[in-house]
Amino acid sequence: MRQDPSMEHVRDLSLLPKAHLHLHFTGSMRPTTLLELADKYGVHLPDALTSGEPPKLRATDERGWFRFQRLYDIARSCLRSPEDIQRLVREAAEEDVRDGSGWLEIQVDPTSYAPMLGGLIPALEIILDAVERAGRETGLGLRVLVAANRMKHPLDARTLARLAVRYADRGVVGFGLSNDERRGMARDFDRAFAIARDGGLLAAPHGGELTGPASVRDCLDDLHASRIGHGVRAAEDPRLLRKLAERGVTCEVCPSSNVALGVYEKPADVPLRTLYDAGVPMALGADDPLLFGSRLAAQYELARRHHGFTDAELAELARQSVRGSAAPEEVRNKLLSGIDDWLAG
Repeated sequence: MRQDPSMEHVRDLSLLPKAHLHLHFTGSMRPTTLLELADKYGVHLPDALTSGEPPKLRATDERGWFRFQRLYDIARSCLRSPEDIQRLVREAAEEDVRDGSGWLEIQVDPTSYAPMLGGLIPALEIILDAVERAGRETGLGLRVLVAANRMKHPLDARTLARLAVRYADRGVVGFGLSNDERRGMARDFDRAFAIARDGGLLAAPHGGELTGPASVRDCLDDLHASRIGHGVRAAEDPRLLRKLAERGVTCEVCPSSNVALGVYEKPADVPLRTLYDAGVPMALGADDPLLFGSRLAAQYELARRHHGFTDAELAELARQSVRGSAAPEEVRNKLLSGIDDWLAG
């Protein structure tokens, strides 16, 4: 039931406790930090990364996706030392705390950082050390979701899955699959996800962003996903929506990212209301703030401004993000209580 209109749009969304379940590692970087690191290492940045405005992107075609990946790769090349990794994670945590996040699961493919950090295992250990330190310094609950790259061979994904399981007691809570979902089949990675699930990790592959409902269905049927990265294209299939709702599979919806990449033309086109009304759990996420220009609280503001979500509904979205997380029970209870207090206030 909608609240009294006179009470709408008054509560500060940065004070709404929430969990952040879809944030990529390099993409979490502050633009100012990228500029400083690029200067430090003599990396030439294209105008798209130095203009002070989010780059103009459209990844619904191969050329556009290649440009997006190229910008991401250039930014990642500026992360070359353990100190750089520590800075990135600490600043990402600070930004999340500022936006009301009490729990962050940051997504990373350690393979991409291994050449600069002494190998795959050292890279993951450096990342996990940075996560532990940032959590301690900021008070944010902070964990890692290791993601395989669907552009690489499925055997590489199995290696990553085994590594992720090995470090489950050091802060790895999930296993994902990212990059262009138009490449490769979800079922090619079923063994990697079985390894991860058997090791107690949650399965959270990307699907339903650049391709339609079928990619979401494949994540459910072939990878037994408990969360879907994005998943918005499920809105095009009522039967799939019912399936997601019945199974309680959380979709990590990133509205600003969807518009920036051309999945939808404008914020009002992102099917937040369709998923919400169908009972599909959602966790709003910022995806890659470095490239898309907005962080976590802005996604809730978008739901309020462009989709008419009331404060009561925004509070429910925050609850859904917490319930879909890997946070321990005491953290969940604290966040859920804080959400109730925000709404009561």
